[in-house]
Amino acid sequence: MTAEGFLEGRRLQLARGVLLQCIMGGYPPARFYGGEDGDLALVADPKQIHRLPWSRQPRALAICDADELSGESSPLSTRGQLKTVIARYAAHGLAPVVATELEFFVFAPNPDPTQPFQPPVGLDGRREDGQSAFSVSSNNGLRPFFSEVYEAMAALGLPRDTFMHEMGVSQFEINLLHGDPLLLADQTFLFKHLLKEVALKHGLTVVCMAKPLAHTAGSSMHIHQSLVELDSGRNVFSDEAGEPTAAFRHFIGGQQACLADFTALLAPNVNSYQRLCHPYASPNNACWSHDNRSAGLRIPASSPVARRVENRLPGADANPYLAIAASLAAGLYGIEQRLEPSAAIQGEFEVPDNLSLPCTLHAALERLKRSQVAKELFGSEFIEGYIATKSLELTSFFDEITAWERRVLAAQA
Repeated sequence: MTAEGFLEGRRLQLARGVLLQCIMGGYPPARFYGGEDGDLALVADPKQIHRLPWSRQPRALAICDADELSGESSPLSTRGQLKTVIARYAAHGLAPVVATELEFFVFAPNPDPTQPFQPPVGLDGRREDGQSAFSVSSNNGLRPFFSEVYEAMAALGLPRDTFMHEMGVSQFEINLLHGDPLLLADQTFLFKHLLKEVALKHGLTVVCMAKPLAHTAGSSMHIHQSLVELDSGRNVFSDEAGEPTAAFRHFIGGQQACLADFTALLAPNVNSYQRLCHPYASPNNACWSHDNRSAGLRIPASSPVARRVENRLPGADANPYLAIAASLAAGLYGIEQRLEPSAAIQGEFEVPDNLSLPCTLHAALERLKRSQVAKELFGSEFIEGYIATKSLELTSFFDEITAWERRVLAAQA
């Protein structure tokens, strides 16, 4: 839209079905978004209008809500779903506080998708080789790129906590500062967008797939969650003596009860399960533990005022609005139903059957289809439409034969 049109308040509309467009570009049958495929209004959030610092031509980006023309939020909007979850907490006098940790890879251009990704050539003329986790010099070869990333973050008002090299080759992580869930979802979306745009300027490719490289750790989007009282700001996960509260237990109990049903919302792509089937640092379970990275739900070491629950299931490919909404909805479900968690696990452990999670997209979608809780919390229209879109994507994946199948199976009798 032109700046003039935007400032005049001209309404931007889009077809309702666009919210269910699959990643290849197609759509599920019209019955999932209304036979008429009528319009929705895109309503800009006045706090989320940003001049894009990397663009030569003056341009701005406005994050919008997708609203029905009658004024209410569209049930197909993931941002709207997150706002609904936050409002449900507010009805209990509570406000969630979240932070996201986003991991990503920086690669050289990859014009042939049949070829593996490669690290970029750095200023020293070499490609990174091996693991450089937490190295103070590991990103020096990419300093011009990261310098512009930092500048763009400052221009967009994205405060960063820590930035580091992660476990994988040319893999990095940013921790965004904790705050309001909607704000953090917006910031996570903006950060992923700016990463890709700035990378293109520098002749690089940023990849937020869950598992872009074989034999290498995948990329997560861990979600840290706590709850505070609306009136006092007190963390309700700790009592006055600094001990865990019933709300803390029930929140974990809700996460454990819902994570298997919600796996497809948190791990939305075929590739998501490539990350989860290699369990180091990406646990595919609903166990909980104090500071054990093998558990899907980790309680980081902290003071009582900072007591929080880290959901380690989502990958970097997750929709931040939907992943945060699903995780928080599960916790609130536990509080409302007063669900008790299992016993905490420590050290090496075997995952009980009742705390294991789906390990393929097909299994996750089948679990979501049967979930009455998911339909209760997000509405049948959203869940059924989401499943229809993801089923199209899964079918598209199965329409291709992989290099592994040709290499390993072709010679079989």
